[in-house]
Amino acid sequence: MSRRRRRFAAAVRGVTERLRRRVAAARRLRDRPERLVLPALAAASASLLLVVFYYPVATVFVDAVTVDGEVSLAPLVDVVSDPFYVGWLAEPGVPGLGELSGLGRFGFTAWQAALSTAASVALGLPGAWALARFEFRGRRTLRSLTILPFILPSMLVVVGFYAAFGADGTLNTLLGAVGLPTVDLLPSLSAVVVAHAFYNAPLVTRVVTAAYERVDAGAVETARALGASRRRAFLDVVVPQLLPAVLVGATLTFVFTFASFPIILALGGTRLATVEVLLFSAIRQLEYGEAAALAVLETGLSLLLTAAYLRYERQSQTERSAVRPLPRRELVPSAWRERATWTVRRLGSRAAVVGYGLIVICVFVGPLVSVVYESLVIDGRLTTTAYEFLLTRQQTGASFQVKPWPAVRNSVAFGVATLAVALPAGVAVSVATTGEGRWSRLVDLLSVAPFAVSGIVVGLGLLRGLVFGAVVFGYRVTVTGPVAITAAHAVGAYPFVVRNVAPALGELDDRLVESARSLGASRARALVDVELPLIWPGVLAGAAFAFAVSVGEFDATVVLAEGGGTYTMPVAVERYVGRRLGPATAMGTVLLLVTAVSFVVLDRVGGGGVGGFGSGGQRGSTGSGGRGSTGSDERSGDPDGNPGRGDQS
Repeated sequence: MSRRRRRFAAAVRGVTERLRRRVAAARRLRDRPERLVLPALAAASASLLLVVFYYPVATVFVDAVTVDGEVSLAPLVDVVSDPFYVGWLAEPGVPGLGELSGLGRFGFTAWQAALSTAASVALGLPGAWALARFEFRGRRTLRSLTILPFILPSMLVVVGFYAAFGADGTLNTLLGAVGLPTVDLLPSLSAVVVAHAFYNAPLVTRVVTAAYERVDAGAVETARALGASRRRAFLDVVVPQLLPAVLVGATLTFVFTFASFPIILALGGTRLATVEVLLFSAIRQLEYGEAAALAVLETGLSLLLTAAYLRYERQSQTERSAVRPLPRRELVPSAWRERATWTVRRLGSRAAVVGYGLIVICVFVGPLVSVVYESLVIDGRLTTTAYEFLLTRQQTGASFQVKPWPAVRNSVAFGVATLAVALPAGVAVSVATTGEGRWSRLVDLLSVAPFAVSGIVVGLGLLRGLVFGAVVFGYRVTVTGPVAITAAHAVGAYPFVVRNVAPALGELDDRLVESARSLGASRARALVDVELPLIWPGVLAGAAFAFAVSVGEFDATVVLAEGGGTYTMPVAVERYVGRRLGPATAMGTVLLLVTAVSFVVLDRVGGGGVGGFGSGGQRGSTGSGGRGSTGSDERSGDPDGNPGRGDQS
């Protein structure tokens, strides 16, 4: 090749390289906004949480250690040294450890939480056993019902217990019909404990069922082959694998019942007031220093217990491996048509399941059915008087009275606004938590922090930090009540989006995203075009969770809606419960319908296996459907590890 041709070829290559660089620069400039979408969304989510959660909670903590602008531990010291709050701990010489009056309010709060936890575990463990060991029609729906603690409004539980066990409730109606004397169970500690068990037993069932489905059948079979009896194999192999899940379920239940508010407020009365009720009372009396001190002590305990739960969850994720789960048995096998197969053991296990089902109907179904029944039946006759009262109140009620339509409208509006905030924030946090390393674990820890902080504390922080106003660069910035309520709802709802989206993202094959990135797609484009379409059921389930949590939220709303027209359906139910049962049950029925729609959406799109709290939807889990066809295969072996012996359970 001549020198002239070489120069010409070099010039062409130079021009081509310059053109390629310019095209690449233009493409990067064009794609820069797209590449910045996900980081910007993550930054916006972090800023939002900082403003509407961490700053308000920090405001409460600051109030607990300051007096008139000066640093002082006086508010905390006043609480921890007051016998009213800490009982015999403040006066060591005073006996009464075994008396509720000597425990103080903190002691009594822990005592009722312990009783509620014991009742929840006792009611939840048989449900986990039935779901994990038996196959029957309606099992999927029954498993889906274990999400009730997360979507069922606490005020709906309250009105359900009043409708079922109140002086004019369904129980007394049935007792009167058969000539038995009526009973008055409300208010009482027993009612509080049973209501807490109603609310939290499904949580225990959910956590333990997921652990039961991770028990390796091979280990049980090995124990049986080495001569262990059925009972010994269960105690030595199965129980040690279930015990951590039982402890986690009990820990979460204790956290939730220790900070329980509406159930204690409505079913316990002033005599059974807990720390959370006293915290709310201090807020209404404008005793913000005392309220902040109570909030700090309560939140500190909740954070410690929640950290223990997260540690277990991380360990369970790393310890999961491919196992052959214990096979489920048909509740009513076809082989039972032969009389010879009716052994005492088999009949006893099935009778236990049926008996547990009857208890579930009385404790779980009874209060919800009573809400609808009491709204339609008054003095033994079918009537729509309660609903007519609501319509009359809507048309003729004074401005200071609670009307039904504003409550419904506000609940739906807050639910939609919560979706708009919590869904993108939850997706952004989910992407951050699916990585590896300390940063992802830190984001995961921060994402579940709202679980450990009660709604009353969040409401107090928003009230003190944003509604009353904050000084920023010399300017006082305030937010309105509706904005603060939406913020409180979003804080409580977005973790449920994370707990549904993050596990689904973690189960995807990393090569899918890598292929999209190698073809020039940005991380945001890969998320939108590849990942989200594959995990769409989890996103929809998270959205349904967020909406349901917003509709049922009561604690923060009742703090922020005081004196305004921003009350929601749960607040309206609470106002009606204190006056008339009929309107309360009618309003509760409306709330039940909205909750039922959310549940149907979760059941259909989430498949009954939505993530979070031991649902089996985490990374590497077998999930609720991980058994394949072994669930009802009678040939797959004995549930205690005896392969080929038929139905021995």
